[in-house]
Amino acid sequence: MCQGLSAPSPPCSALLSFTLLLLLLSVVGPVSAWRPWPQSNKMNISDYAFGDSKKYEGSSEFVKLRYHMGPVLTTNITVHTIWYGKWERSQKKIIREFINSISAANSPHPSVAGWWRTVQLYTDQTGANISKSVRLGEEKNDRFYSHGKSLTRLSIQSVIKSAITGKTRPLPINPRSGLYLLLTADDVYVQDFCTSVCGFHYFTFPSLVGYTLPYAWVGNSAKFCPGQCAYPFSVPAYIPNRKPFKSPNGDVGVDGMISVIGHEMAELATNPLANAWYAGQDPSFPVEIADLCEGIYGTGGGGSYTGQVFDARDGATYNMNGIRRKFLVQWLWSHVLNYCTGPNALDH
Repeated sequence: MCQGLSAPSPPCSALLSFTLLLLLLSVVGPVSAWRPWPQSNKMNISDYAFGDSKKYEGSSEFVKLRYHMGPVLTTNITVHTIWYGKWERSQKKIIREFINSISAANSPHPSVAGWWRTVQLYTDQTGANISKSVRLGEEKNDRFYSHGKSLTRLSIQSVIKSAITGKTRPLPINPRSGLYLLLTADDVYVQDFCTSVCGFHYFTFPSLVGYTLPYAWVGNSAKFCPGQCAYPFSVPAYIPNRKPFKSPNGDVGVDGMISVIGHEMAELATNPLANAWYAGQDPSFPVEIADLCEGIYGTGGGGSYTGQVFDARDGATYNMNGIRRKFLVQWLWSHVLNYCTGPNALDH
């Protein structure tokens, strides 16, 4: 449930043995994150005549996204960030500004805040909506790669444990409304990175970390696989004659991370413990609200085409505005509309 979202897994208690945890991870891994798909020729809004149907972007009468009675993040969400490895100040600034833009109501339309409004539509069993407030919390820098440059899914949790139990400025422990975001630098390899995931989310095991904390991991793919995890800002070699889009913030790896971060945060908010909002009968392999819209960034998206996006004055590609920056972020599934939507949809 953490590879793209959280896939409901067997209850994890402090009584679980380390051996059982290893077995669990081998069977039920974190939900895998957004995996970009090649798209066809890019078009501008003016190039596309919108058809009669307003809901074919990923829509399907067969999609049965259901609520499974688990908790969602209805309390003001605080994002605690762990910067693992060496990060440039400029890179951190791009990611911080994306997170800060989620609650920035005054950003120009179409906005990141407008994108998050789809997440806010989801409720818990009391009818309480997911919080519209998302703010940056404390940060932890791990510049010296305390757990090495090759991480497994299990060691991801060890990194988080180190961050909340460190002797100097440990991250606060906030199981109810905290969201722990582990970001690995471009020289760190994580299990299944580039082959099947670009990021994932899950929750920590009390027997390993001491608490059940919702977390997400996203890696910088600039050195390992930009054509897979930073697409369309980088194009893999097997796609001939395709020019990559220009990234809106001048950093292919980090601009590629932004959409994955958005994907994981949306799914963590709606399915933090893998027992809330997802489609499918098997909680071990859930399909979450971002999984349903992989590769869709605008009206008409689907298959190999990302949909209608914008060109900035400098030629960069984006589909929504933040406080001071522009971003390209995938759409999300609306259970109210029963199709994928975003703030740049032509029917808004």
